[in-house]
Amino acid sequence: MKLAPVLVGGMALVVMGSQRVTKDVDFLVSHPGPRAGELMNLFYDRGFELVSRVSEAGDVIATIDNMNVANSRFRIDKPASIFFYNQKIDLRIDLQLDFPVPAVELLEKATTIKIRSRELEIACPEDLLRLKKLAQAARSFAGDAQDIEFLERLS
Repeated sequence: MKLAPVLVGGMALVVMGSQRVTKDVDFLVSHPGPRAGELMNLFYDRGFELVSRVSEAGDVIATIDNMNVANSRFRIDKPASIFFYNQKIDLRIDLQLDFPVPAVELLEKATTIKIRSRELEIACPEDLLRLKKLAQAARSFAGDAQDIEFLERLS
């Protein structure tokens, strides 16, 4: 399965030098389509569970501990984004599934960075700015304006 993950969101800004504080790691990935079960296996095998409910503040309230139920929920809901949480290490990973733009489009201009022994693609500042402006228009999060200002200085 080729997900074409690209780091976006707050952690991407942190890697670029922002002082932003973030609770999760966001990736824009190719939609897994009929191979969603493989995606679920990937996360569940590593101790993550599909998030079923979050608070207004974005904190995880509930997860689905059964991978088969999570697969069914994914097929029924057909979400544009899914969230996984590992309680043991207190880590949330958010996946945007070719939303709001295709992952391969971001991959074209992404930069490869190395963290420990792993290579990771990170969206370019221009693409992060475009995504942040789309997010701001949809939700008007207080930190979006600061993120946009930071990204405009980089562009």
